Amino acid sequence: MHQPSTDIAITGLGVVSPAGIGASATWKGMLTGRSTATRDPQLSGLPVDISCRVADFDTRMVGPKHAWRLDRFTAMAVLAAREAVTDAHLNPADWDRTRVGVVIGTGTASMERYFGEFAKLADQRPLEISALAITRSVPNMAAAEIALDLGAAGPNFAVSTACASGTTALGVARDLLRAGSCDIVLAGGAESVCNPVPAACFHRMGALSQRTDDPEHACRPFDSARDGFVLAEGAALLILERPEHAQARGVRPRAYLAGYGASCDAYHFAAPDPDGHGATAAITAAITDAGLLPGDIDHVNTHGTGTRLNDLMEAKALRAVFPQPPAVTSLKGTIGHAIGAAGAIEAAVTVMTLQHGLIPPTANHEDTDIDIDLDIVAKVPRELTMTAALSTSFGFGGQNAALVFRAA
Repeated sequence: MHQPSTDIAITGLGVVSPAGIGASATWKGMLTGRSTATRDPQLSGLPVDISCRVADFDTRMVGPKHAWRLDRFTAMAVLAAREAVTDAHLNPADWDRTRVGVVIGTGTASMERYFGEFAKLADQRPLEISALAITRSVPNMAAAEIALDLGAAGPNFAVSTACASGTTALGVARDLLRAGSCDIVLAGGAESVCNPVPAACFHRMGALSQRTDDPEHACRPFDSARDGFVLAEGAALLILERPEHAQARGVRPRAYLAGYGASCDAYHFAAPDPDGHGATAAITAAITDAGLLPGDIDHVNTHGTGTRLNDLMEAKALRAVFPQPPAVTSLKGTIGHAIGAAGAIEAAVTVMTLQHGLIPPTANHEDTDIDIDLDIVAKVPRELTMTAALSTSFGFGGQNAALVFRAA
């Protein structure tokens, strides 16, 4: 049976996504079931020139004290962290800074800085390369800048498991709290890959949707007409605490992180194991870790990229775990694929799904693939009383991660 003592309280959310800046705005955007994909001027001239950007975001939103030294993915992470801390009714001036950790997942960190710097090198201008090129772009800087901004002096690091990074970060943060290493952990993911090199690379791999003439209907998770995902960006931070710590502060959790599971396919450097063995193992481990049975899961927020291989694999894994899979959704039809930030954004939305008893629809889903036997929420949100939900993430290298959330 379930063991509440191992659960971790989620007391705050902060989100920056193409659906909106802020957790509330993102939630409202998700419920519309409409895609945020548009033509992207920064990808002009490429075979695929569409993306899901955070339209109203500017690094200056974090303030002049920080903006000058932050690349886009880091600024998004800082803004999301500030919102999460406020949402959790925390005051950094009051906490024991040595007991506050930060764990951020990112798949590629930041490539935007390197484009300009490499051009200088190619033009034989090495002395013009910015002294901040490294500190603005390396993977750990999102976590480091959050610590600097909020005064969090506990364990601080980045994790990178490709498109599973944000989910892995939350699992690692959970472990820090269970081990007693921290009282509070800010955890999640941040990524900004709407740049020419990632776009060209993913296109060459055949991962991106080719519907450049109809961006709004490009990404179609689990649909028979799906042909790939749309690149995106964003960040999401969750505040994690042990339940007794939250209770001592007089704060009611939004939900609980009850289980975490991870595995590796050890099958291929990019393609998923078509039989879904690794994904099945991660999902099963997360449910077992939560002290639940598959039948206790009411909803799955899937990885659901809209690629031919991933969707088939994930459907097969879910059918292996659940004799009758619960209602599923994919957010990527609405906000695209934010790579390392995707799992964190999806985790935050899963928490809100449990809170509201409402499952956001899978945008652009019209006709389920005949080989995908799942109950897919599409077109409109679905009302459902839920006690537990699963969120899944899978990445290059065969990385698999899954989280189980329990309603508060």
